[in-house]
Amino acid sequence: MYEITVTPRFGDIDGLKHVNNNKIVDWFELARNDIFRFFTPNLSLEDKDWKLILVHNEANFVNQTRFGKEVTILSYILRVGNTSFITGDEAWQDGELKAKGKSVVVNFNFMEQHKEPIPEDVKEKLKEHLISEDEIANDCFLNKGKKDKKN
Repeated sequence: MYEITVTPRFGDIDGLKHVNNNKIVDWFELARNDIFRFFTPNLSLEDKDWKLILVHNEANFVNQTRFGKEVTILSYILRVGNTSFITGDEAWQDGELKAKGKSVVVNFNFMEQHKEPIPEDVKEKLKEHLISEDEIANDCFLNKGKKDKKN
């Protein structure tokens, strides 16, 4: 699992005085940079180098995210397939889940314009961050850590 901390900026706030939902999806993508490095270590966006294309993105906004307090973004792997993988993402603020999402990303050859199998060594790296949906279905990670501390 990867974790980053984001400090909301004033410009991230919308007319309802909370972080705009689009910013949270941006933060989810930012948290996936280390995963992207498995495919393109230098993150070069040249067609000959970049290997990934986003084909599906979803987010559920559970609670309002506010200005003035840091947000922890978690990113992990839910599934590894032959040519694609699914990430899970969570946004936390003040110990509360604020948003969660999933993305489907495909290993893609931009020079030839087709999907390709994920190399085995990359699959192994992805699997190191694999978390089953059963593990998170009823209990997200930061809550689980809190429960463990109480017991």
